[in-house]
Amino acid sequence: MAAHKVILDESEMPTHWYNVVADMPNPPAPPLGPDGKPVGPEQMLQIFSMPILEQEMSAERWIPIPEPVREIYRLWRPSPLCRAERLEKMLGTPAKIYYKNESVSPAGSHKPNSAVAQAYFNKQAGIKRMTTETGAGQWGSSLAFAAQMFEIELRVYMVKVSYEQKPFRRSMMQTWGAEVLASPTNLTQSGRNALARDPNNPGSLGLAISEAVEEAAGRDDTKYGLGSVLNHVLLHQTVIGLEAKKQFEKIKVYPDMIFAPCGGGSNFAGVAFPFFADKAAGKKVRLVAVEPSSCPTLTKGHYAYDFGDESGYTPLMLMYTLGHDFMPPSIHAGGLRYHGDSPLVSQLLKEGLVEALAVPQVATFAAGVQFARAEGIIPAPESNHAIRAVIDEALNCKKTGEPKVLFFNLSGHGHFDMASYDRYLAGKLEDYDYPAAEIQAALDRLPKVG
Repeated sequence: MAAHKVILDESEMPTHWYNVVADMPNPPAPPLGPDGKPVGPEQMLQIFSMPILEQEMSAERWIPIPEPVREIYRLWRPSPLCRAERLEKMLGTPAKIYYKNESVSPAGSHKPNSAVAQAYFNKQAGIKRMTTETGAGQWGSSLAFAAQMFEIELRVYMVKVSYEQKPFRRSMMQTWGAEVLASPTNLTQSGRNALARDPNNPGSLGLAISEAVEEAAGRDDTKYGLGSVLNHVLLHQTVIGLEAKKQFEKIKVYPDMIFAPCGGGSNFAGVAFPFFADKAAGKKVRLVAVEPSSCPTLTKGHYAYDFGDESGYTPLMLMYTLGHDFMPPSIHAGGLRYHGDSPLVSQLLKEGLVEALAVPQVATFAAGVQFARAEGIIPAPESNHAIRAVIDEALNCKKTGEPKVLFFNLSGHGHFDMASYDRYLAGKLEDYDYPAAEIQAALDRLPKVG
């Protein structure tokens, strides 16, 4: 019988992160200032430390993982590659389904892969205090954990709807020593403006980013940590796909299709980018980013320069966007409620090198419950998006008889999301397709570049 889990020894953990920029057919478009000119390092240094900025701008294929980062990674890495045979049998599919189990980290998701790195590099730069935002709470809890490891003070702006939906995520962050605020707050101009427009504002990732960036830019002792979107975050996450490639080599298997949830892009990039290196070298593999139909950035967004936050504090980035002031509905996959997407993921999609699809909320929870009943793990709502797409492809294989190898990133467990599962099981969850007219209105307000 085939092994259920493929385990790497700690000595086999990657020593370098993989930078996809080295294998992209075209160089990434530069971030721009409001004047339409490329942003210089001095502007970015207001919010990021120099080592982080160097990684952000790098085109080197391999970036060394410092030993202190690898030492903390060893608390849970390498993570297992698992075969979902019970799910295969439940579906009656000839497809083979594998998943990388990133739920084994202290924070319960893939996010510490970048949080630990960011905390380390800020510590090296002499930084003693950081700010960040969080949607579902996975990133905030991950940076809280990492900041504690490196004795850095942390303030987290948590999207208000998630702050209320997920009180135990807040408890996790506080247990690790972070201060957590429901965004929008009255502490920043961005927050005050949002509350003036709507005192009941549920918050958004774009708005929480504005608050965290505004505070970091206004204090000499503070730098900002971002949980997704930017190149350096995607770089750190490639430890997932690099491990997976070694694990597949051990069992002499190679995936035909790779799926991962996609909000800002770090989840998808982490698992897919190391395989993109093979694709760039001529290997056939399909890389599929899966997003919610209620926040359809890649599938219905516009490829344009836009701000990464609601208030326009960040540089302009060329990406698929729904408009920086797009206010997504309060769906339960909080980590995917973002108006834009990684410029790297966006460029690869624009050039036809990766794929994207959108799935509705109720169907994703149905997939999560099916997976839990077959495999035992209750997935995070974000992970359910990839599971939905994998199940659909496996059922398609059942029709065609193709024995495809399907691989997805189980990016986190859903133990703090049981209120969402309660709503699903009670039949109270609804699908929400964002109205085309509202998307168009937000796109009409995109900044005019140049």
